[in-house]
Amino acid sequence: MSALISPVVPPTAARRLGWVLSDAWVIARSNLIHLTRNPAGMASMLLFPIVMVVMFGYVFGSAMTVAGGGDYRAFLMPGMFAQTMAVGVTTTLVVVSTHATYGVTDRFRSMPVSQSGVVLGRALADMAGSALELAVLIGCGLVVGWGWHNGPLPALAAVGLLLLLRFSLTWVGIFVGLKLKPESAGASWMLMLPLTMIANTFASPAQMPGWLGALAEWNPLSATVAACRELFGNPGWSGGSWAAQHALALAVGWPLLITAVFLPLAARAYRRLDRV
Repeated sequence: MSALISPVVPPTAARRLGWVLSDAWVIARSNLIHLTRNPAGMASMLLFPIVMVVMFGYVFGSAMTVAGGGDYRAFLMPGMFAQTMAVGVTTTLVVVSTHATYGVTDRFRSMPVSQSGVVLGRALADMAGSALELAVLIGCGLVVGWGWHNGPLPALAAVGLLLLLRFSLTWVGIFVGLKLKPESAGASWMLMLPLTMIANTFASPAQMPGWLGALAEWNPLSATVAACRELFGNPGWSGGSWAAQHALALAVGWPLLITAVFLPLAARAYRRLDRV
């Protein structure tokens, strides 16, 4: 009597996606638990944007003017929101590089875990931390007199743009973090700070030298900041260039382009990690 052998049915696309999302949640949860058990690191993460607001809003703000008029702190806060989302990529860089160097990533790769789920889990954990940072910074802004004036829906749209920027830069951080040693990754903030300042975060590009102003206009950060100022109803710079006139479109287009480039690169770097 011959035994009946059932053919092996490959999993459907929906089931594979379910496995990826399930594994991503497990990885993200483990990273968030680690963050909550490191109070010094969490305090540092949350205090940095507050210190920046106090420094630029009160120490330097008295000497700053807004092109077209308006309160400088109201002008400043959307820039601070975007800068915090951008500088947060250094956290991604350091964590990914440290895990890759000291064997944590190799342990994940030896387990029956979706490789895409591991990378996505790291991104989700970073997004959760960034959302917390943004909430603290918004609260700090309300304390110093900032507010939104176009209603809750445009304000939520602005928050969505800020998180979209952070999401796109997360993939840059994962890709670069897999290529760098922790010592180099830890110094990445020295590069991120100038990149966030050559933008419309703290001053209008119209007040900069011509060549520097042109770079600032096309900085992806400038698009997000300008779009957020418009959505929040805050004073801001509105130049005559194409980039200035289409800030909202660029605030969506730049992050989508960055994600489209670096998400596949990050996934490929993770798969090829043992060949480096």
